[in-house]
Amino acid sequence: MPGSNDSLAAKDVRFQLHSYTDARAHEEKGPLIIERGEGVFVIDEHGRRYLEAMSGLWSVALGFSEQRLVDAACRQLQALPFYHTFGHKSHAPSIALAERLIELAPVPMSKVYFTNSGSEANDVLIKLIWYRNNAIGQPKRKKIISRLGAYHGVTALSASLTGLPSVHKGFDLPLPGFLHVGNPHFYRHGRPGENEEQFVERLAAELQALILSEGPETIAAFVAEPLMGAGGVIVPPPSYWQRIEQVCRRHDVLIVADEVICGFGRTGRRFGCETFGITPDAMILSKQLSSSYQPIAAVLINEQLYSAVADQSHALGVLGTGFTGSGHPVASAVALANINIIEQDRLIEHAALMGQRLHAGLQRLASSPLVGQVRGCGLIAGVELVIDKPTKAPLGTLGQLGKYFTERAQHNGLIVRGIGDSIALCPPLIISADEIDLLLERFQRTLDETLDWARKQQGFACTA
Repeated sequence: MPGSNDSLAAKDVRFQLHSYTDARAHEEKGPLIIERGEGVFVIDEHGRRYLEAMSGLWSVALGFSEQRLVDAACRQLQALPFYHTFGHKSHAPSIALAERLIELAPVPMSKVYFTNSGSEANDVLIKLIWYRNNAIGQPKRKKIISRLGAYHGVTALSASLTGLPSVHKGFDLPLPGFLHVGNPHFYRHGRPGENEEQFVERLAAELQALILSEGPETIAAFVAEPLMGAGGVIVPPPSYWQRIEQVCRRHDVLIVADEVICGFGRTGRRFGCETFGITPDAMILSKQLSSSYQPIAAVLINEQLYSAVADQSHALGVLGTGFTGSGHPVASAVALANINIIEQDRLIEHAALMGQRLHAGLQRLASSPLVGQVRGCGLIAGVELVIDKPTKAPLGTLGQLGKYFTERAQHNGLIVRGIGDSIALCPPLIISADEIDLLLERFQRTLDETLDWARKQQGFACTA
């Protein structure tokens, strides 16, 4: 076998193409190879432990060694390792999970459609919205509005929803019919002398103007995360969602809440919609749905959407979409067990308490010359680094501070995510008070090291 004597790192470089990675840089740098997990920690092939403060990819609610989820998977593998949900066939795990999700939804929902990832879920929902609008005699109503900086996935349709240049460049995206408005990052986008209420009114006016300029009869939906994750942990001002909903309802524009990151306790409530007072027509769930122990995502749609979709499928004879793994029995069983554990162990309440401890600790770091803003809610936080607080200026080009901080954090046994110069934190819901304190201690050490490094860069002096 080629490469049989190579190290794992060498084999990885030789044979694997990675997501969100500079492939040529990876050839030189190689991977961090994680071998196993214990609670909120992961351990690499050399036995070094890291506090995984990003829950992998915003997703491992129950940590990396929850035996109850392993047992749920094993039981289902022994009973029915696979079956599908095509053509009037089903199985108990997907039925039970769908029923549970409808029961837990923060607003009335009618049906659940399962996919394997959040990207696929957003892709399917766009198709269902188009399908529905054809069914109700509004074939022009196909345009979708999302936000700059948003993350909704990487399939062709969901990547078009995403508002990040890195997902568009080189792929000829976004596709026509996908529109983007500004995001509610007041710290970065508020104008001089503008307060949060005025900022919100400006964003609502921007959305209204776009709908009118494009033609309300052409706008199908507004898709957004309750709290923006991969865009830098952006928390909307208190009145933001109320005003956005008013604009959408005025023009019969559907509201889609992408709860892939926010759902199942991340914001200190069961769903981000509850935290921010959103009444969506559809919801997208994934990540913490199964703690990512199995790939699964769900599209929840209300009766208004379902009824038209059902009528159209009857008229055409079939709803012509589906995935082999949709509602996979093992993934469904694990997701159901995961939801039950979150509820039984009161992890949503725990996340709210630990979130308070996390944010209080991070706020104590705000006096550092490097910290421009600390933001977030529940067990999700962002710390934006700047070289000059009054001007909010970066060090050189945007991302240099974030890259250095992220690398030093890993050296210090802490895995975080740098989004430009914003450092994202999203630890598992099970994290303890002592582990929060350890996270903060390693964060502080890394911040001090980053400050020392920044001050040594020629021509730069950090100012408070």
